[in-house]
Amino acid sequence: MRLGFIGAGRIGRPMAGRLAGAGHEVRVLARSPEARAALGADGLEAVADAAAVADGADAVLVCVFDDGQVRDVCLDGPLLARMPAGSALVVHTTGSPRTAEAIAARAAEHGIDVIDSPVSGGPHDVAAGRITLFVGGADSAVARLRPVLGAYGDPVLHVGPTGAGQRVKLVNNALFASQIGLLADAARLWRQWGLDEEVLLGALLHGSSASRALTGVQARGSVAAFAAATGGFIAKDVDVVRKVAAEEGGDLGALRAALESLAAAHR
Repeated sequence: MRLGFIGAGRIGRPMAGRLAGAGHEVRVLARSPEARAALGADGLEAVADAAAVADGADAVLVCVFDDGQVRDVCLDGPLLARMPAGSALVVHTTGSPRTAEAIAARAAEHGIDVIDSPVSGGPHDVAAGRITLFVGGADSAVARLRPVLGAYGDPVLHVGPTGAGQRVKLVNNALFASQIGLLADAARLWRQWGLDEEVLLGALLHGSSASRALTGVQARGSVAAFAAATGGFIAKDVDVVRKVAAEEGGDLGALRAALESLAAAHR
């Protein structure tokens, strides 16, 4: 397929590389000459504006940092107007389900399918072709784009209509962040008992409390170190979770206290 890509950062760049490696023709947005030269060295076609990304594309994939940037690119910019009728837009950024739904409504006016496909994992998972994708969208659109998403995603989980991918990802992130918050509370207990946090973290990996969150914390040596390294990304998504829960009448319940513990650890 002929693909456009916007957001070639820590997650997006290895995605674009795997797409090109799978035989797709990939145009990547890069604003500066230096960025375009770097992408060209990786065998990717770099272009200077979103209109060029969209021109003649079968699909455009967006992997920018946050929901505001998604709205700037997909609702306030020329992207949808320049994409061909019958093409598709994939939003990989974690954000509000309402943003995904608004984009889908606008895109429908141009005959464009939209799927939201937030990711769970990191750049190393993309590079290995095993990042998890939570996909929301029409059955036909998801089926058509599976060969594209499968270049880096495994599993590719179709979880419902447009917006459902974001809702699953937000629940996932709330649980993950809450687990870090609980570990922060546990770390305080350990210190009160005079225990060595790093030793105890290593031991807990072999117990029933083992989790992906604990694995990440143990690799950093402490909850505080993990929170400092990942806080920017986690805090962004937690803010979205709280906003969406407030907008849609959701009750965070016990998750709220754990998220507050995480915020305290990050401070």
